[in-house]
Amino acid sequence: MVNIPRLVVAAPSSGSGKTTVATGLMAAFAARGFAVSGHKVGPDYIDPGFHTLATGRPGRNLDAYMCGPDLVAPLFAHGARGCGLAVVEGVMGLYDGASGLGELASTAHVAKLLRAPVVLVVDASSQSRSVAALVHGFASWDTGVRIGGVILNKVGSDRHEALLREALEESGVPVLGALRRAEGVSVPSRHLGLVPVAERRSDAVAAVAAMAGQVAAGCDLEGLLALARSAPALPEVGWSAGEAVGGAFGGAVPLPAPSLNRGSAPDPAPQAPEGLKNRRPVVAVAGGAAFTFSYAENTELLAAAGADVVTFDPLRDEALPLGTRGVVIGGGFPEVYAPELSANEALRKAVAELALSGAPLAAECAGLLYLARSLDGLPMCGVLDADARMTKRLTLGYRDAVALTDNVLAPAGARMRGHEFHRTVIEPGAGDEPAWGMHRPERRVEGFVRGNVHASYLHTHWAGSPGTAARFVARCRG
Repeated sequence: MVNIPRLVVAAPSSGSGKTTVATGLMAAFAARGFAVSGHKVGPDYIDPGFHTLATGRPGRNLDAYMCGPDLVAPLFAHGARGCGLAVVEGVMGLYDGASGLGELASTAHVAKLLRAPVVLVVDASSQSRSVAALVHGFASWDTGVRIGGVILNKVGSDRHEALLREALEESGVPVLGALRRAEGVSVPSRHLGLVPVAERRSDAVAAVAAMAGQVAAGCDLEGLLALARSAPALPEVGWSAGEAVGGAFGGAVPLPAPSLNRGSAPDPAPQAPEGLKNRRPVVAVAGGAAFTFSYAENTELLAAAGADVVTFDPLRDEALPLGTRGVVIGGGFPEVYAPELSANEALRKAVAELALSGAPLAAECAGLLYLARSLDGLPMCGVLDADARMTKRLTLGYRDAVALTDNVLAPAGARMRGHEFHRTVIEPGAGDEPAWGMHRPERRVEGFVRGNVHASYLHTHWAGSPGTAARFVARCRG
């Protein structure tokens, strides 16, 4: 049984103040000496960076679409192990899930899977008594969701707050906080949302401190803690990267790729050839300000599969880590740093030479752009015969995909769920051997497989298909 006090911070819609409240709660309780675990519903990469800053622990995502509903509670228990409080920030509006699939992957869905009470953050800036009707509607829409309190955001004055509290007395949902508009808590945004922590560290630290101060001053922390402690125990065992890739094998045995079909039995782990038992290939993972999009579990799975994971910064490092046998380049903002990435010619050449040698490279979204021939007219690594550029059009949403070509991440025919999130295009959009055939929301081919290079716009969460990490590490062994 897992008995971790927990809250889900939700809202009627995006822009209501979930990130401010959730991050502020994490930081305020951490300042009081609590070990706090921060989580984010859905595929967001940026908010968990603020959660990490607030708690001092890795921010974790809980995605019922990419990982499947059955993994939500185990992944939560893994991330919150040893903590006295967990705060889960929702996504979009409380009941907004994967398009066309009902409640799947919504904040409400995750709250039910975690059996966690919900705190509803309401933007009260343009209403008074109507707030009671709004809260009543959200609280009664799904009886499986327990809304345990309301935090009123953007309250204009003491008089305004009094009117709101009076109206909500009839709703039966207690008011656990009222926040005024405040300077210092806002975080700058650009084409894909908030600017990540890694790009503005000192300003982000100040913003998180301001959020903590605002929440501590305006919220009933004792009431919120009591609500979190009312959550019942979960009958789940925490997720384990080692178990997910087939158990502890010390130097890691190469695993056959799984089918990746939901509900399929895991493939048995073969015995490691004698000469491989103690070899741990170095897998270099891109980081730094240009490549901030990653899931903590992906790295944990690589390590559990037997890799020595080393981070490198394509903006600053002129060489790959010593002994690199494979490279993983996740998402981020290479379009913002294209001049700097292009100017680091030594590293671009090192990546291209590694790819030419046959070493495995896995690139998602930003990584795809970095491996291209050019980005907005500036030279990149040239591993792919393709050119990328910024556009005004946002591509966003969950995807169902099937591997069209046997590759370093999956065998041909394997199915995987992922997510796209970008304002760039690459031409051509697919190579002679495409990475994926997309089946949702539309049918198309996408990405590139070239030898041991796999590059695509599709973001994937490897906890939902742990054989991905094992297969990649096995390829790194050669």
